[in-house]
Amino acid sequence: MTKGRLARSKPQSNTPADYEVLIIGAGISGIGMACRLQQSHHKLFNRKSTVKKMSKRRKNQNKVTEPFIILEKRADLGGTWDLFTYPGIRSDSDALTFGYSFRPWLDHKMLAKGDDIKSYIADTAREFGVEEQIRYQHDVQQISWSSVAKQWTVMVKNNASGEVYTITANFIIGATGYYDYDAGYRPHFEGEEQFQGDIVHPQHWHDVDYNDKNIVVIGSGATAMTLVPALVDPDGQQCARHVTMLQRSPTYVASVPGDDYALDWLSGKFSPLSKPQAYTLLRTRNVLMQQGLYQFATHAPKVLKAVLKHGVKKELKGSGVDVAHFMPTYNPWDERLCAVPDSDLFTALHSTRATVVTDQISHFTKTGIALKSGHHIEADMIVTATGLKLQMLGGAALYVDGQPIDVGARMTYKAVMLEGVPNMAIMFGYTNASWTLKIDLACQYVVRMLKHMKKHRYSVVFPQAITEQEQVQIQPDTVLGALSAGYVHRAQDELPKQGDRYPWQVTNNYLSDRIMLKYRKVEDDWLRFTR
Repeated sequence: MTKGRLARSKPQSNTPADYEVLIIGAGISGIGMACRLQQSHHKLFNRKSTVKKMSKRRKNQNKVTEPFIILEKRADLGGTWDLFTYPGIRSDSDALTFGYSFRPWLDHKMLAKGDDIKSYIADTAREFGVEEQIRYQHDVQQISWSSVAKQWTVMVKNNASGEVYTITANFIIGATGYYDYDAGYRPHFEGEEQFQGDIVHPQHWHDVDYNDKNIVVIGSGATAMTLVPALVDPDGQQCARHVTMLQRSPTYVASVPGDDYALDWLSGKFSPLSKPQAYTLLRTRNVLMQQGLYQFATHAPKVLKAVLKHGVKKELKGSGVDVAHFMPTYNPWDERLCAVPDSDLFTALHSTRATVVTDQISHFTKTGIALKSGHHIEADMIVTATGLKLQMLGGAALYVDGQPIDVGARMTYKAVMLEGVPNMAIMFGYTNASWTLKIDLACQYVVRMLKHMKKHRYSVVFPQAITEQEQVQIQPDTVLGALSAGYVHRAQDELPKQGDRYPWQVTNNYLSDRIMLKYRKVEDDWLRFTR
């Protein structure tokens, strides 16, 4: 490995790469990808995987290409579930579909807690023997493809030592998610400098003292709705005196059971089903329910809106809280629908410790927030649950043959690859179902592609949006689908776009994606392979 700036590095065409596959990120996507590679190890790689020291040098003639490596900029694995530590942090998807299909999540909790998810990821990495392939505190800063060498050169900074070095890989998988881990979206509020209390963003929640304080949570998304009941939980380590959820506009909310014991019932003593069979059956049930709800929202939005309104009215009965606080003007699933376990948000609103206010902020004061309606909310602490700041490839700069690549100007192919970019996959999960459902399909597709390339001795693959018969037209919708959330609009220029036809469109449909990614032939009219 050599130090220096990557853009000036010119690998020779006869120099073997350091790694066959380089995975950026050790979150749920990166670990899932690594496990899939490990499962297919003998079909993909020529020899048993070994751990390679980062500082070790080899002469070219003796160099052996290692199977794969995971580079993670943080000090531990888990991604989202290592980063976010605010009270109540949990999944917003059911555990049966959130877990990997190759390692079933058998816990009865419907929406798993953040700590449990991180432990599940760590246990999976350990069980499949990929833990040793992770290099922590290694920040990928730049990646550059050479058509001469037919490999990627990656500039990496070791955040622990400050060393900057380069390594090479034949194939790169971006498993960094789609947001900036270093900073959330944090708008500036007029007068915030004069506020005498603490201002905290959930992304930077570390050892925060909120006990017996009046708190305002700004936001109406899943983070805010998770925080409110957790902050006023009398059984928690701390308990706020009062929490106000201040939202500019409402969000759809639905209560789901906190526990699902169906797995135990179906695989019990008197059941003919084994636990794996029961798991498969229930996972299929949950997938179909998720897809059915989304299709219902798409084709009958007014009906679903009425159903959700009825559910909220029932939850709020006797609380004195106006149902209008949970009735958005947009249709269900234009933005994500928030699920709360066992009505915990509504239970908090029934108490004297939590309220919801729909209004706009005029300015901060010394003691709280002045609203445009003329009202004032007293606060000792303000939590800005104002969303994410989106970012691709963990902030790494992308080059192909010395030319910078604008990811936001390229189309996504099968929501896995990027138009015109060789030997690269970028992992995106679902926004209308469990993130991991799509990740698992994408990982299996990448393994199929790598096997296909090895079988036919291809060295390069990339999607091209033009054939002799037709040309794909770029569309404004991003790889995240038609989601109209604020963080998607803010990052419209950052995210890969969709095309106007299959397979350049993002359907967010697990059933059709399963057919496309698991069963359709790898080679098609759009993929270009070279030896």
